[in-house]
Amino acid sequence: MNKEKFFIKNISNSKIIGDDGAYIDGFVYSQDAFFENVHFKKEWMNYEQIGNKAMLVNISDAVSMNAVPLYALITAAIPPSMSEAEILQLQKGLKKAARKYNIQIIGGDTIANTKLDLSITIISKTDKPIYRKGLKKGQLLAYTGTLGSSLRDLNALFAGESVSSNSKFYAPKLRDAFMYEAAEYMSFCMDISDGLHKELERVSEINGVGYEFLKAISKDAACSGEEYELLFGFDEADLPKIMEISKKAKTKITVFARAVKGSFVCGCKEWHF
Repeated sequence: MNKEKFFIKNISNSKIIGDDGAYIDGFVYSQDAFFENVHFKKEWMNYEQIGNKAMLVNISDAVSMNAVPLYALITAAIPPSMSEAEILQLQKGLKKAARKYNIQIIGGDTIANTKLDLSITIISKTDKPIYRKGLKKGQLLAYTGTLGSSLRDLNALFAGESVSSNSKFYAPKLRDAFMYEAAEYMSFCMDISDGLHKELERVSEINGVGYEFLKAISKDAACSGEEYELLFGFDEADLPKIMEISKKAKTKITVFARAVKGSFVCGCKEWHF
């Protein structure tokens, strides 16, 4: 049983649920957890890195829906072992990302806990939300950046090895400049948080399509979670415009598949449960 899907299916009677965020009256509301021993280990990251990444992965949901983040609500479950200096470092990371995206931190909650857990809600605004539903047969699919490094670095960390401080596993590179320019040509979009093939399975289910792959995808690229690159679809006629915007935004684009009749099932290890 896919417990994530089971929980989501039975928790809400709203048709809004199912995208990276919920669009209501011009605003997008999104929320993600960032929990110790699930999303990070303290021996891997310092507190500033933890705070910065926790905020960035939440901002990513807003960006992928073509929404500009405005406000953040932060719940922090803090263990007694954390010192005031460590809490200040955590806050430094949270505020670093908030400052970069002009986000006001307007509230939240703090509780005591046995480990460090963060939950962040981002409130964003958009005039043209981009959903996961909208991909049509014949349209092309592409992703931004390169895929695979987060999985390789995660495996290195599990093996007790060190990775570069510039690793996307520590600080995802969000593609907001590209997204806000290219959104008008996109039929669907989402961020790649659970791996390319897992996201393709979700898109397949939502849109009732399969894929004709135009490029070979390595296992690392297919299965690497926590990439936070954009996965999107568009009409082939708009490819020159997409490429022009990608060049302007200095964002690499890989066109890798075409939507066709059929379905798609991910063969990668599940990141949830």
